[in-house]
Amino acid sequence: MFHMLSCFDLKKGVSINEFSESNTVFATHMKELDLLESIGPIGQRQKHPVMDTDDERSQEYFFLMSFKDREQCDRAVDCIQSSAEPEISIHHDVSCKIDNYVFVCWADI
Repeated sequence: MFHMLSCFDLKKGVSINEFSESNTVFATHMKELDLLESIGPIGQRQKHPVMDTDDERSQEYFFLMSFKDREQCDRAVDCIQSSAEPEISIHHDVSCKIDNYVFVCWADI
């Protein structure tokens, strides 16, 4: 499996429910196109003096997207970068709600 962790803050005035609804629509569509395997729940960061040692990032929310492999992830990226409809609009409806984002990818070994 290939994974992408999204760490982000919400733009001012956007609720977590609004973001979650848009993200679910996007993930469902990408799964229907076989461009995504799964999406995890949205988490809210809980700072902990021992267990959270990442002082470089301050994002409040995160979630995990999982792909079959790197190739599926690359196809998903290509699809979004092609600016095809409806994918670009569905993706924009998610991305326009976040700020201060960081993405981290890795493959299971």
